[in-house]
Amino acid sequence: MDRLAGTRAVITGAASGIGEATSRLFVAEGATVVLADVDDARGERIAGELGDRARFVRVDVAEEGAIEAAIGTSVDEFGGLDCLFNNAGNPGSLGRVEEIDMAEFDRTVAVHLRGVFLGIRAAARVLRPQGRGSIINTSSVAGLGANYAGHDYSASKAAIAHLTRTTANELGEDGVRVNAICPGGIATSIFGRAAGLDAERAQGTIDTMAAVLADIAPIRRAGQPLDIAECALWLASDASSFVNGQAIAVDGGLITGPTYRTSRARSEGAVGLLSASGES
Repeated sequence: MDRLAGTRAVITGAASGIGEATSRLFVAEGATVVLADVDDARGERIAGELGDRARFVRVDVAEEGAIEAAIGTSVDEFGGLDCLFNNAGNPGSLGRVEEIDMAEFDRTVAVHLRGVFLGIRAAARVLRPQGRGSIINTSSVAGLGANYAGHDYSASKAAIAHLTRTTANELGEDGVRVNAICPGGIATSIFGRAAGLDAERAQGTIDTMAAVLADIAPIRRAGQPLDIAECALWLASDASSFVNGQAIAVDGGLITGPTYRTSRARSEGAVGLLSASGES
């Protein structure tokens, strides 16, 4: 359909999950894509599968200067930059607050919040002078409410949502839009990585997680990476040209609250218990 014909994009965290799905969709829709990730093997393989309109660059988003290299590749190889998708992430901590290791906390904040900030800063230096462009950040429903993920991950995602607003307010005056996507329960390898599995073994957990996540939201299926990729495509395209500073939940309705079916069952159970108690 060529919905992104001529768009030059850089996508971080592109070697798996949401980043991989978005890279594949963008290329299929006419974009060129620089895939940025720390997973050399998967990143190189995916870029090779995508052909001449894709390149892979090893990027640790927490390192100052790393994302500039990926953007530089887009400029040098494809003639410029139109979209940056700050999507790279790690699972973060899962323990109780008093148990969290500070090295792990610092790494989570570095990958998520610092990484997104560095990405926005680097992209702004290219996009602001040309007076147009789209920056997309991956936040999370964990940044919108409690108990969807660990403390460090959730706090970082909340900060990303607000950083999206502050930078959208500034850069919007120069024609550069900044928006965030807040995924819900998406079946990716991040859950396997949280369990300590390496990248390839974590890929094998995706079907299991799809089953686990299938009944947590009003829409009764797990989210798929393509669900997020389609939202990212819209935000990268001119179809969303008046959308700026938003944190868009793509979550099957997860943040609306406990599902009606669960609440109804709980209410009916309580009424039945009270009725039985009244009869005794």
